[in-house]
Amino acid sequence: MRTASLNVKFLRTAILLILISLRLPCYPQNIPLPNAFAHNDYWHKHPLRDALDNGYTHIEADIFLRGGKLVVAHFFPFFKKNRTLEKLYLEPLFEQVQKNGQVFDGYNTPITLMIDIKSGAESTYKALKAVLEKYRPMLSSYENGHVRYGLVTIVLSGHKPYQMVKSENSRLVFIDEDLRKIGRDSSLMDVYPMASCKYTSILNWKGKGVLPAVEKDRLCKLINTAHSMGKKVRLWASPENKVVWEELLNCGVDLINTDQLVTLKNFLNTSFANSKLAERKQLSR
Repeated sequence: MRTASLNVKFLRTAILLILISLRLPCYPQNIPLPNAFAHNDYWHKHPLRDALDNGYTHIEADIFLRGGKLVVAHFFPFFKKNRTLEKLYLEPLFEQVQKNGQVFDGYNTPITLMIDIKSGAESTYKALKAVLEKYRPMLSSYENGHVRYGLVTIVLSGHKPYQMVKSENSRLVFIDEDLRKIGRDSSLMDVYPMASCKYTSILNWKGKGVLPAVEKDRLCKLINTAHSMGKKVRLWASPENKVVWEELLNCGVDLINTDQLVTLKNFLNTSFANSKLAERKQLSR
């Protein structure tokens, strides 16, 4: 009787554990995607979390300086005073790093948090500097001519405080260069780790037919120049379709800009990866 009673108790415990496990969220293992850029990430239901859950290594947040706070918004920051850069991005990233030692398990390359400044460049940057100091241990930095890479790299776009950043011997930020002007300021390579511009500034092709040779040549020359200087290339506002994404990657564009997190993730993990594998097999024959 005692054995039967123990078996019943064991069975009840096992069933209870199964029921509990069914109630818990189960996320697939995050595969970091070096080519994935979450455009205007704060538009998603769970800012930062959705991007990280899908493996995004480059994430963008627009900010306004309002009432001494760095408010995350694209328009009308007056109604979003509680959605600050710290609460949505810096604090959770820091907590992740403190808990796990990394943003993604086994991924030692810095992830990029691009901060697009929508208010005054210099005043916003002054406020941003004070906030970033709290998170210095996880951030990449520039110190007297040397770059030290942390787990998170801050890159500024939008209203860029060029002169302030260039004049600093110690800083926690870098700047997104205009791809169309690449190479004009080659003496400051440690300021510009990325080069971006609007897709239609270079290409008119929307993915139908073949990419015109003239447009492809123009893009490839800019990419080659950027890569020769150690910069990653991104085109924003590009058409959201797989044909365009594949052509951009084939041309050497490093970062695919998207609002469609899952669609791009699936593309990078399957379609494009499979095509590249097929190419390598063909070359090895």
